[in-house]
This record gives sequence, structure tokens and C-alpha cells, in this order.
Amino acid sequence: MKLVKILKVKNELGLHIRPAAAIVKILQKTKSKVYFSYKKETINAKSIMSILMLAAKKNADITVSIMGQDAKAIMDKLLDYFENGFGDS
Repeated sequence: MKLVKILKVKNELGLHIRPAAAIVKILQKTKSKVYFSYKKETINAKSIMSILMLAAKKNADITVSIMGQDAKAIMDKLLDYFENGFGDS
């Protein structure tokens, strides 16, 4: 199964170290391949350094591509996390 969705970075600080670490933690047990694309970069979303190198700021649109059997469950978790502004207040 392959899913692709555009998710918006909603928090003030953008995709910084804490949310990047949380995303990697969400993805560490999945067998799916997960990629984030922003501007002209596509990265492996299981790598904290790669996520940070995207330098995605507030209101950035991140294209999330997930390939694997648990793609729907992973996309749902990421969608919830992005929608809630990574838990930042």
C-alpha cells in the first residue's frame, strides 16, 4: 500500500528538534518506508538529521509518502501529530 498526503507545519517554531525526535520515535517500529518531501528535497523520515535538514518553518507543506502494510496507521499518527502542532503551545 502507498499513501501520499500533504501535511502543514502549524507550530510557531517549525519542524525543530523535539518534533523531529518524536516523529522518528513514531516511525522506529514501522516496517513501512516513510519519506518527507519539502521544496526540492526528499528525505527518509526515520532519520532525525534528515528531518532537521529540511528546515521546514511554520506553514510549510510537507509531502508525506508512506509505502508498506501499516501505511494507513502511520499516516493517521503523523496526521494527528501535525494537526496538533507537534504538541507545542
